[in-house]
Amino acid sequence: MKFRDGMWLAAEGKRLEYAEEVYSLAEKEDGNGLSLFCPTRKIHNRSDSLNLSTLTIDIEAPFDGALSVETTHWLGALNLGPHFELFPAEKPEGKVNIQKAEKSTTISSGSIAATVKTADHDFDIKFHATDGSKELTSLLNRSVGFAYSPATSSPMQLADMRKLDHYIFTQTTLSVGESVHGLGERFGAFNKVGQAITLWNADGGTSSDQAYKNVPFWISSRGYGIFIDTPDKVELEVGSERCSRVQTSVLGQRLKWYIIYGPSPKEILQKYSILTGNPGKVPSWSFGLWLSTSFTTNYDESTVNSFLDGMKGRDIPVEVFHFDCFWMKAFHWCDFVFDSEMFPDPKAQIARLKSSGLVKKVCVWVNPYLGQASPVFKLAARKGYLLKRKNGDVFQWDLWQTGMGIIDFTNPEAAHGTWTDFGERIPSQDVQWFDSSLDPKKMHNYYAFIYNKIVYEALQDRFGKNEAVLFARSATAGTQRFPLQWGGDCESTPEAMAESIRGGLSLGLCGYSFWSVDIGGFEGYPPPWIYKRWVAFGLLCSHSRLHGSNSFRVPWTVDDDDTTDQGCSKILSKWTALKARLMPYIFSQAQQSVKLGIPLSLRAMCLEFPDDPTSWYLDRQFMFGDSLLVAPIFEESGKVEFYLPKGHWTNFFSGETKQGPAWFKETHEFDTLPFYVRENSILVLGKPGETKTVYDYSSDVEVRLYHTTPGTTTTLVDSTGDEIGVLEIGESGKLTDQSVLQGNWSVTSHPGE
Repeated sequence: MKFRDGMWLAAEGKRLEYAEEVYSLAEKEDGNGLSLFCPTRKIHNRSDSLNLSTLTIDIEAPFDGALSVETTHWLGALNLGPHFELFPAEKPEGKVNIQKAEKSTTISSGSIAATVKTADHDFDIKFHATDGSKELTSLLNRSVGFAYSPATSSPMQLADMRKLDHYIFTQTTLSVGESVHGLGERFGAFNKVGQAITLWNADGGTSSDQAYKNVPFWISSRGYGIFIDTPDKVELEVGSERCSRVQTSVLGQRLKWYIIYGPSPKEILQKYSILTGNPGKVPSWSFGLWLSTSFTTNYDESTVNSFLDGMKGRDIPVEVFHFDCFWMKAFHWCDFVFDSEMFPDPKAQIARLKSSGLVKKVCVWVNPYLGQASPVFKLAARKGYLLKRKNGDVFQWDLWQTGMGIIDFTNPEAAHGTWTDFGERIPSQDVQWFDSSLDPKKMHNYYAFIYNKIVYEALQDRFGKNEAVLFARSATAGTQRFPLQWGGDCESTPEAMAESIRGGLSLGLCGYSFWSVDIGGFEGYPPPWIYKRWVAFGLLCSHSRLHGSNSFRVPWTVDDDDTTDQGCSKILSKWTALKARLMPYIFSQAQQSVKLGIPLSLRAMCLEFPDDPTSWYLDRQFMFGDSLLVAPIFEESGKVEFYLPKGHWTNFFSGETKQGPAWFKETHEFDTLPFYVRENSILVLGKPGETKTVYDYSSDVEVRLYHTTPGTTTTLVDSTGDEIGVLEIGESGKLTDQSVLQGNWSVTSHPGE
């Protein structure tokens, strides 16, 4: 939301007041911070203190490397929940240091500090490295304030606030060349500078400024991140109102955010995960290929079997089969009852599927709504399991399912339990939650957290702590704890594939390790070339799923069963097999990603190469773990342009070596793309011909050494994620200890000796 009309005027209908000076400063009673008293006018004499508003700014040191900043106008305003679950593991002990000088006071929290100017009637708060090595950002003149809408002309109008909106805002400075990234799964430009962004979950597809996953966290290329501590609607002007500032505003009386100093983006994410939680672990089988029935297609047991038989006959192993919405009767979503006409004996059908060996796991689609036509609706309404209107009626509308109600997860008895679709269209007006202490507006975004948490924990209770897997569409801060997420409804176009990549990159920079996409696009009928380009990209995401809307995504339906080497079936078979061979590397990297709170894939290039300015603008390529670079192709011709940072890079397929930093152009058939291995990498692969994702990752493997130097290491894990050993390059250039390797293993060097 813009509050000004250019530099000089307030926006029409807005009245603005700013913190003009730090009149007084006091240490907090617990010794953990400062409280700043900031009038909205400079105080030169006693009479200046009358008939004016003030702002209180509290700066605290929650843990080393982070500071919290809370700005409040009226302290007596209620601060209703829900609130984010912060420090879900434990809150680490921090060390605060406060130093007062003649004209300023500095509070430090480990590596980060804030210096507050306390003289000359100025308002100036600078955030910087404690050792003085780097300035991060600042709150300067007219950067902290509040606004009334409509504009008031007399203080007497504030006697009745029911017809006034009260916003509070802060503006942190943007330095020359600084870029901003994250804020959830956003499909627009990767660098958010110049954009106005509203954090409000919505089902808008991947071609708009709306997002399914709004996360109030962003990373700056200057080495810091900011987490906005509210699930409420947040509006940001990222260099789009004041070109040199990021403005954050909320409707209310207080605004709190944390500033986290890395200085590297990996360190920022690691510290952010202290606040909101580390990603959950996912089982090794989940990295295999998932196949869906698609959305509005007709299918029954014979259709499902024909899909799986067809995939097996084309050497395309399927790990998980997904039953989409119409496993239930139309209008009955979501009552968890199979459509008896299409599936007369679902339990026996699923048992036959698994015993046949065609598929290892079965997944079903759910959403948090309940159609009125389902017999379960009356039961749920009677027991108070559905969200209500303020007059006591069940909240219903005809959006998605006729007369549908919304499960009220604030009622403990309503929580039940896997593809967790939807969860974005949660009303914020004329609603009354079972827990009446909650703010309906904050519940709109927060609903995604409790929805995914309840289903995830139900799966954990049933299958085990590290065996739960979601395919979630809605998210907010903290839902990285309940993996995994997928990109939502994209079109079957190269532009939509690029949108999806930008979305995955942005979400990864908010602490999400695992992400997927509908291969081939969800909407429309992908032509064969798009399907095949998307297959190559999709099998190099952390998780890989074939899913569509009104058409099947099995390869032979896309290209009339082209059986040539460049046909859809052979291409899908090759990329699926490649991912299976990569599993020793993938699953080891997955454990590290969870530990650090960083993305496995899609990992933005700036996470691995933060000192390369180009890496902060690369939105058509990504890293898969710390060693593999992927550049998807968006042209039918196979032409592609990509960037390699400094160092030696080896083509995974050909062994050709290139030297960065530089841009390169290549042309590829459908069975390759720019897939480069970083120097100083030890890449462990399953044996040639391996097609399973779950096997012994230390036996019969191929170990590839890429421009390695003494001290280079890689960690081997087993198929449950437990460490089984470390491979290290010694002074001789050879592996020092090979005892962890079993069976018929081999070692090859790139470049060859």
